[in-house]
Amino acid sequence: MTELTDHSARRDFLYYATAGAGAVATGAAIWPLINQMNPAADVRALLSIRVDISGMTPGTQLTVKWRGKPVFIRYRTTEEIAAARSENVADLPDTIARNPNFDGDVAATDAHRAVPGREEYLVMIGVCTHLGCVPLGNSSGDFGGWFCPCHGSHYDTAGRIRKGPAPENLHIPKLSLSDELILILG
Repeated sequence: MTELTDHSARRDFLYYATAGAGAVATGAAIWPLINQMNPAADVRALLSIRVDISGMTPGTQLTVKWRGKPVFIRYRTTEEIAAARSENVADLPDTIARNPNFDGDVAATDAHRAVPGREEYLVMIGVCTHLGCVPLGNSSGDFGGWFCPCHGSHYDTAGRIRKGPAPENLHIPKLSLSDELILILG
């Protein structure tokens, strides 16, 4: 009887050892397939960028590239801010701010479009919401903001659509601004 138990225990051990080795081999074969779906290091590095905007002066604009798209960073003058604040949001074609830095859909007021706590700075993704062209800045539009030369959309000093075929305001990226004026996109 002990000889039968010995063979049974040995057989059970071989089954468990074979199953364990098979599981390890399967995991080793599948892991590279799963791991290759993760973003590459160069892609992860572009998820957020830091931009020093401490050298900007009122009325200047800086354009940086983030995630393959231009981002407009504008240091607005007091006149530009006053013009943006004087508009009635209800009269605009798009009344939603399109700003992920606020919870939910908020009204497209100038305060909801500018950098929170630093309303002199306006940061927007520089892609027209009509067909993806890059609007021209430096007060080239009819409303003192941006003009899209592809199909004639005009944006005001807060990046809100005012005239033309574009259906939405220029979008605003997720951002934060430090006390040292280092802007972090993403």
